[in-house]
Amino acid sequence: MKIKKILNNNAVVVSDNNQEKIAIGAGIAYQKRKNDIINPSKIEKLFVMKENEKFQKLLLQIPEEHFALSEEIITHAEESLGAKLNDHIHIALTDHLSFAIERVRDGIKLKNKLLHEIKILYKREFDIGMWAIQHIENKTNIKMPVDEAAFIALHLHTAKLKGGDLKQTLRQTAIIGSMVQTIKDSLNIEIDDDDLSYQRLITHLRFAISRISSPEPQTIDDEMLKMITNKFPAAYNCARKVANVLLKNHGILLPEHELGYLTLHIERLRKR
Repeated sequence: MKIKKILNNNAVVVSDNNQEKIAIGAGIAYQKRKNDIINPSKIEKLFVMKENEKFQKLLLQIPEEHFALSEEIITHAEESLGAKLNDHIHIALTDHLSFAIERVRDGIKLKNKLLHEIKILYKREFDIGMWAIQHIENKTNIKMPVDEAAFIALHLHTAKLKGGDLKQTLRQTAIIGSMVQTIKDSLNIEIDDDDLSYQRLITHLRFAISRISSPEPQTIDDEMLKMITNKFPAAYNCARKVANVLLKNHGILLPEHELGYLTLHIERLRKR
């Protein structure tokens, strides 16, 4: 295959079977020019991207080192997750990472308000994010905040084939964050991220929201629900507040049987 355009030392646009593709590999463009033949053994990744033009512009605007770091993180993520990520990750993560590195270098560190929820909801991706910020530090001597590991985790989650889009992921995570804050305020407690009850609560809230959009058969009958509300009135009152916030701020109606499950999780937290 022939080189149509050199993007940087590690990325080129090639013509393959009359189709334009992007080839990535360490030093793939070293001492190469347009119309030169690429050695297939040099190609580490080859793909067709709908956003080719956008990707090309991005690579021409950012430091080559940032692109290399992003590709190393993507490769590690695919190996760790055992799945190929959506091609858009090469744009989304590279763009985010380059901007984040420049920000931190300038002393600007953004807080991720959803850090605790992301850490639990997307644990595998967050672990990769932690590896990524350490990798960046090893390569650049720039110490990235843990908040960046959470941002990276969100990009990785949405890049999985069934991960949804970033906007939807952020919305769901923000909703869960507001529900958790309501519980903390109502019970006047602080919760340890490593508390198993807290992790179960976060997981439950995630699936509860999913079930609302795709209703499943009710598994708590009226008699059981009445017993739960009578036995744990404080926890049920807290669950009611969460439901009210959910309806008022997000237009989501939490069914009664979901309130029963939520009451049980809140009671477990309250006891702790």
